[in-house]
Amino acid sequence: MNNSNIFHPVTTHRMTAQLPVTEYIARFYCPDCFLNLCAECHNYGQRYTCPPFDYDVLERISHYSIATIIGVQIIPEEKDLPLSAAQEIMTPLIRSLSDELLCEEQRTGGLSFGFACGCMWCGHLPCARLSQEPCRHPDKMRPSLEAYGFNLTKTAEELLHTPLLWGTNNQLPAYLMLICGIFD
Repeated sequence: MNNSNIFHPVTTHRMTAQLPVTEYIARFYCPDCFLNLCAECHNYGQRYTCPPFDYDVLERISHYSIATIIGVQIIPEEKDLPLSAAQEIMTPLIRSLSDELLCEEQRTGGLSFGFACGCMWCGHLPCARLSQEPCRHPDKMRPSLEAYGFNLTKTAEELLHTPLLWGTNNQLPAYLMLICGIFD
């Protein structure tokens, strides 16, 4: 499918995988590794989309049956774009996927997972967590799978059959990847 955002035309490829939640946890849940990486980030404890959470993650997800993992490979048509273009390229797709996930969550009674880039619902306002106030959009804000401790590199390779690429020399890789999901 071809998508265009205002500044950078892109081609996208969507892929999905489904498996039991218990299997996804057994194969891809690595909290010791990934939550330690989260703790090194400047957003740790600063956003409601980031750990630490005030609830037990496994308790929250263990009663769901099926994990649907969604990946969107984003291939910019322009080459040699700077890393700084990534957010501009991904934001329209993140908005669209977030709306889709929230609709599916409401339809099924499931739990959706957003993106590591954080919450987009407050715009330019700082997260209310900084001032110890309740989330302004608890009906929309969703943490990412990696914020819960899931290994998305392994998820991308084994379930979506598409390795994650990383930029080098301040240049975007050949493609970007968004990974989200819903547990039903």
